[in-house]
Amino acid sequence: MKNKLFMTIVSLSVLAASCGKQAVSQNQDAAIEAKVTETLNRLTLEEKVGQMMQLVTDLFGTNDAQGVFHIDPAKADTLFSKYKIGSILNAPNTCAPTAEQWQEIMADIQELSMKHIGVPCLFGLDQNHGSTYTQGGTLFPQNINVAATFNREIARQCAEATAYETRAVSVPWTFSPTLDLGRDARWPRFYENFGEDCYVNAEMGLAQTLGFQGEDPNHVDQQHVAVSLKHYLGYGVPWTGKDRTPAYIAPAQLREKYFAPYLACVKAGAHSVMVNSASINGLPVHANRELLTVWLKEQTGWDGVLITDWADVNNLYTREMVAKDKKDALRIAINAGIDMVMEPYSADACVLLKELVEEGAIPMSRINDAVSRVLRMKYRLDLFDHPTQQLADYPKFGGEEFAQLALEGAVESMVLLKNEGNLLPLSGLKSSNAKILLTGPNANQMRCLNGGWSYTWQGDRTDEFATAYNTIYEAMCNEFGQDNVRLAQGVTYNEKGKWWEENEPDIAAAVRAAQGVDVIVACIGENSYTETPGNLTDLTLSENQRNLVKALAKTGKPIVLVLNEGRPRILADIEPLAQAVVHIMIPGNYGGDALAGLLSGRFNFSGRLPFTYPSEINSLTNYDFKKSEETGTMEGAYDYNALITQQWGFGYGLSYTTFEYSNMQVDKQHFTKDDVLNISIDVTNSGERAGMESVLLFSSDLIASMVPDGRRLREFQKVELQPGETQTVNFVLPASCLAFVGYDGRWTLEEGDFLLSAGRQTITVNCDKTHVWDTPNR
Repeated sequence: MKNKLFMTIVSLSVLAASCGKQAVSQNQDAAIEAKVTETLNRLTLEEKVGQMMQLVTDLFGTNDAQGVFHIDPAKADTLFSKYKIGSILNAPNTCAPTAEQWQEIMADIQELSMKHIGVPCLFGLDQNHGSTYTQGGTLFPQNINVAATFNREIARQCAEATAYETRAVSVPWTFSPTLDLGRDARWPRFYENFGEDCYVNAEMGLAQTLGFQGEDPNHVDQQHVAVSLKHYLGYGVPWTGKDRTPAYIAPAQLREKYFAPYLACVKAGAHSVMVNSASINGLPVHANRELLTVWLKEQTGWDGVLITDWADVNNLYTREMVAKDKKDALRIAINAGIDMVMEPYSADACVLLKELVEEGAIPMSRINDAVSRVLRMKYRLDLFDHPTQQLADYPKFGGEEFAQLALEGAVESMVLLKNEGNLLPLSGLKSSNAKILLTGPNANQMRCLNGGWSYTWQGDRTDEFATAYNTIYEAMCNEFGQDNVRLAQGVTYNEKGKWWEENEPDIAAAVRAAQGVDVIVACIGENSYTETPGNLTDLTLSENQRNLVKALAKTGKPIVLVLNEGRPRILADIEPLAQAVVHIMIPGNYGGDALAGLLSGRFNFSGRLPFTYPSEINSLTNYDFKKSEETGTMEGAYDYNALITQQWGFGYGLSYTTFEYSNMQVDKQHFTKDDVLNISIDVTNSGERAGMESVLLFSSDLIASMVPDGRRLREFQKVELQPGETQTVNFVLPASCLAFVGYDGRWTLEEGDFLLSAGRQTITVNCDKTHVWDTPNR
């Protein structure tokens, strides 16, 4: 592992606006603004409306006899010449082309766009965990894994590499990072986020924003791309747990937690934001002017592009029932603050939008503002002068440097949750040529290692495209010797059916294969999915997989459970049967190699859970739950309790070494709103091998005018220590970070005691004076 990956990026901590810290100022470039104005003034109303429209790639071309997609000049000419379309999205047929095919597609698109409009096309892809839509590119661990590393530098470097490979194929825009907060384990897009905590999402989102775009948002070079933060906001906590369904969020929580990651990233210059498909507190977000215009634009001064998600203007009248027809839906959305409409299959919205302007239903000032934002983004990306790039200028595309980074990210993200009797590492088995049974539906498949957004939307064809990489079985054979690894899956997925469907199990065959082995490694979890197709009706792990583990436990052989899943599936009945548990989440193409190296002891575990792992369906909670959410048994007439149970807590993770915390200190016991607390703590590697430790700093507001959160994560750093080494970890915590949003919607820091904690070390500090902010953001 490279030491630079374990260093905390001080600049990122300084930039994090989510906790009251100074953010990058997005000062506009006067030369760019002059060009924006000049271009805007020469565009006709039809051309302006076209700049606000985004269509899917498939409308612009066709497949040849070999199934290869090409731009069709006749189709594309019509869309560019008649409708003046300003933006296109998606891989053709929602399937990854080769880099060379992308080069041809993008060259044709930009040539036609410049010919008919004189403005380059803004093309976007969901590059959610690497070059997800380019064959031969690098796939990194999913965002939930990035969060589990608690390493900002990995987040940034993965984004930089993704930007490099994305721009290599002339695509200048990624719909990433995802900042929804994964606070409901039922939700099918849980794994696309950086866990449940708003600070972790803000820090990792900020690192990726800077990695994707570079340090200067006004001048994005040819190795970086624009981001689209998504899905603004509150998308990750639907009341039912089903994708694209309503959320009900307390206004104070909406401002304090769900807005925080977006605020951090827009202040750092994020070029665009994608909107939540659903509704919050009864109002569709695409129709919510307060959230779109007031919160995001006016209160921050942000000058980027606000884009809808897939067909969500249409959903205002087909699903949400707040508009009478498509024209009415466009009126509502554009006036609420939408700048670009992801249509995506029809250009008729261009005609309707022009009519709305001519009728006075949408003011020309709103159109000019939206188009200025789109043009500004195109100029900042230097698309007018460099609409396309040459693949030959990107020699690192799909190369060893990025492969190593993907492996390192996967290694750092995997979490050791249980290790009774030090069963792991299996180094003793490796040296003695002992036998391993590898079982379970996730043991020999690349699809589940990569998840959704991998070569295709649902990731269901990953095994076609990822033949150069190792499944868990293949990696284990490489690590321990093929003669020492026996494969008998017992349960397999039905690859011709729905993602959750399994074939008729053959558990008896797995039990027979367990005879004569020394340890069983059971790879269980989920197949790939994303968005609404990933909805489920039961969070409990499938019955077949649980029965497989139960049957294998009866053999008396020690069991290592490997959890390969995009959300925490309930497995409380089988966890006690395993001596070791490893959570690998969705680690990408190098996940099998990373896991094998960790199980053998060649690598050491350092990941921590960025979410709370539930043990029962009625205890779906988060680490920052309020004390009043958990009550003990009431005496007298009532004999009940409301205890919150969890399988494993937020921030939990073991290592092959041990760490001790001591000597926690703070430079001031008393503070007011403008003070900065400097906190230090000594961390010692008390074990016998080198290891990395993520040091998490929490705070607890002991008494508050609103029921306080039990604790909140305020900072984190990751350090690497040799055996016996001690390092002093320093945290810089602005007092304003300890404020909360009150019932009146205002940021408030109240006098009283606060408990700071890291590991088992605690220290109490006191705020001497209450302060209430008169601004919407601290």
